[in-house]
Amino acid sequence: MADKNISRVLIAFDFEDQSLIALAQGLNFSKAIGAEITLVHVIEDGGILGKNLTDAQYDEIRKDVDKRLQDQIGKISSTYKGMKVNSLVARGRVYEKIIEIAEMLQVTFIVMGCNGAGVLKRKFIGSNALHVVRESKCPVLTIKGKQHRNGCKNLILPLDLTKETREKVSKAIVFAKLYGAAVRVVSVIFTKDEFIVNRLTRQLSQVKDYLEKAKVECTAEIIKGIKGEENLAQCVVDYASKEDGDLLLIMTQQEVDFTDYFIGSSAQEIILRAEMPVLSIIPDSGRGSGGKVPRKK
Repeated sequence: MADKNISRVLIAFDFEDQSLIALAQGLNFSKAIGAEITLVHVIEDGGILGKNLTDAQYDEIRKDVDKRLQDQIGKISSTYKGMKVNSLVARGRVYEKIIEIAEMLQVTFIVMGCNGAGVLKRKFIGSNALHVVRESKCPVLTIKGKQHRNGCKNLILPLDLTKETREKVSKAIVFAKLYGAAVRVVSVIFTKDEFIVNRLTRQLSQVKDYLEKAKVECTAEIIKGIKGEENLAQCVVDYASKEDGDLLLIMTQQEVDFTDYFIGSSAQEIILRAEMPVLSIIPDSGRGSGGKVPRKK
């Protein structure tokens, strides 16, 4: 049984360029929360290496992967003194094995690379990263883009001010304090109704006051958009880029009766469009205890 008092981070690792970028960000993230790490490589059934493998062939590939993972752990250990790093090799569908191992190890977070946002990529909901985000019982940090700051200076927090916001803001405060980051709050609205705009402006001011009372540097802005999930995502991503964002924090929905959060295709669009790390957190009212955020000891 895993010790629940220890923060654990699972980093999906396949030795490709985006995986190496995700590893670097995952290590910085793990250092910030004081976590131990498990690198997981999945030899995919049906993939180029995994298709029709005999047990003997699989064992040979596994030995080679094990050696390469140990080499990687050696590099990590020389840079991150005192950080505990483990590795696992599994065989099967990538997202299924990541979820299975995450639950077995009771990890606090999953970190993985996310490739491309072309038209086909956006419509292909079977991608490994999106499957993991949708099915994981713990928060998932997806890493897209090539250039990222080592730490986090600006945390981007999209809010739907017509819904409950306290849980989202509270989690943003935890991460802002871990990194010493400012929180940049953005809300996208799709109406010109003056009454609604004024009400949302007051709500946003209350959110800003809440952050400031928690001694977190913050800004808050309302953006007018054209209604539609893709437009919503692009508005958020454009704002994050304008504010030099380092981490975009969103809530994800995993059951059809939850409607209070960035859900479904909106979350997918944000994950696939953002050229910065996106941390997808499950609401406390969602499955398991995935909404809980550790505090560095």
